[in-house]
Amino acid sequence: MTALLRYQAALLARSHRWLPPLLLYGAFLGIGVQTGQPILDSLGYAAAALLPVAAWLVRACVTQEPAAARDCASAAVGPGRVHLASVLTALGAALVLGTAGTLFVAAVSDPYTADHLHEIPVPEATVSGLLTAVACALLGTAVGALCNRPLLRRPGWAIPATLLAALLVSVAGASPANAAVSGLVDGSHSGTVPMPLLPLALAGAAAAGATALACALSSRRS
Repeated sequence: MTALLRYQAALLARSHRWLPPLLLYGAFLGIGVQTGQPILDSLGYAAAALLPVAAWLVRACVTQEPAAARDCASAAVGPGRVHLASVLTALGAALVLGTAGTLFVAAVSDPYTADHLHEIPVPEATVSGLLTAVACALLGTAVGALCNRPLLRRPGWAIPATLLAALLVSVAGASPANAAVSGLVDGSHSGTVPMPLLPLALAGAAAAGATALACALSSRRS
């Protein structure tokens, strides 16, 4: 699996398919995060922006390989393992972006509540922001795994489905990502720093289930 991950990461780096999601995430941060804003609000915004970016990265990774090269890799190690490596590469790229974005937000934000009356401890806020970013990246990965190959092969279906699903899981009240982000926003008003462990666990379970389904279908349809 290590060799497959290196192979998929090299493909992603050389294809420059990482550039559009990187620019999208940078645009989100450039528009929504400004110096001196309350730290928890800004961390929540940065984490929420990571969800569609993670879904886009999954699509980029599972469709980047030429058909002949993918068939060769599948014949060597199995289509399920090849697909798993693609999804894990996308998740890793999303986590790198999320970590960088969280640290940037923590560095430029105001460590106070939304009313600027109570101080927020920056280390705790940063950890909370990182956990929320991971939850959003995991849920975005689940969306990408379910809305692209092998479940949806045609771009005309896969791309709109990915966009719509990413939007729905971002705003739905039962979404772990929504719960984690809302916890940060609420904490910015109450002065408490939440640790979104339950949303993180639920997002991880969703990502694992979606990826397992996609890998199983990849093996059957190869």
